[in-house]
Amino acid sequence: MKFISTKEAPQAIGPYSQAVVVNGFVYTSGQIGLLPNGELVGNDVESQTHQVMKNLFYVLEAANAQFNDVIKTTIYLEDMRDFDKINAIYAHYFGTHKPVRSTVAVRSLPKNVKIEIDCMALAEANVDFG
Repeated sequence: MKFISTKEAPQAIGPYSQAVVVNGFVYTSGQIGLLPNGELVGNDVESQTHQVMKNLFYVLEAANAQFNDVIKTTIYLEDMRDFDKINAIYAHYFGTHKPVRSTVAVRSLPKNVKIEIDCMALAEANVDFG
C-alpha cells in the first residue's frame, strides 16, 4: 500500500490521505473546490466543479494515473438542480471516457461546498510503488 500526496492539490483537511494505491488501483479521497493553498475557489458550483476536477487530475497524476484510467466516480452534490451544470463540466474533463458513476444528493459537505467527487482508477501497471 502506498499513500499518495501532492502539493498540486489541497492537503487533506482531516486524518486521511489524498489517495492510496493498493493492488494496482488508486482510491482517491473526495475532492472539494479548494485551491492547493486551502482557499475555496468560489461559491458557485461551476468554479468548484472545475477545481474538483483539477484536484482529481493532480492526485491521480501523483499516483501515475490519469482520467482515462478512472473506473468509477461518486459525486456528492448539495443541490440536484445543479446536475446539468456539473455534467457538462465533468464531460469536458473525461471526454469520450465514461467511467461508471453515482451521484448522490447530500444535505451538506465539508466547508459548505456545493460538490465533492472521489474516484477509483487503475494505477499504471509497470510502476514500482515499492
